[in-house]
Amino acid sequence: MAGASPQYVQYHDEEWGVPSRDDRHLYEMLVLEGAQAGLSWSTILNKREGYRRAFANFDVEKVARFTPKHVETLMQDASIVRNRAKIEAAILNARAVQQIQAEHGSLAAFVWSFVDDTPIQNDLASYRDAPTSTEVSDALSKALKKYGCKFVGTTICYAFMQAVGMVNDHERDCACRKTCAALGGAKSRAKGKTATSKARTPAGARAGD
Repeated sequence: MAGASPQYVQYHDEEWGVPSRDDRHLYEMLVLEGAQAGLSWSTILNKREGYRRAFANFDVEKVARFTPKHVETLMQDASIVRNRAKIEAAILNARAVQQIQAEHGSLAAFVWSFVDDTPIQNDLASYRDAPTSTEVSDALSKALKKYGCKFVGTTICYAFMQAVGMVNDHERDCACRKTCAALGGAKSRAKGKTATSKARTPAGARAGD
């Protein structure tokens, strides 16, 4: 991670891959991963506090009540990515999360059900070996879209899974891998579709899907 910013290093060492079952944090990561589409993760990290201010600290109930007037205000906010589709998606996704919570008890219960409530422990010699999507992320993406979520393509969903610890893609020799693994049980290696896609790292850029 030579040349990485202190902010990025802290995110990698303390948050990325740590199993999270907090609905507010899960919603935050869903929004941020969607916002990253076409950009670098470093860009999003630099704007994270701006996002927290702009989106009521990712309070699902509050964001779900945002109006078109809020959208216009956010379009003038330089502390976030001023992309109308992404801003509107964050609001639509909050409403979708409300529906998921009503039907499943929590967003956490819903998303973690796709990995049987147990983090997938991959064994990667290099981040370059990590898939950009799997059958699990395909299923999660499809399910979220059924609830009306936007910016939740399979690549974004796999990045979300990595971020919230549903899958542990830290390198084999990374100390964080053991830390994250200790916080969850083991599961067989996910089958990734790597033939035509670039490897994902916490700071990797990707196109939206």
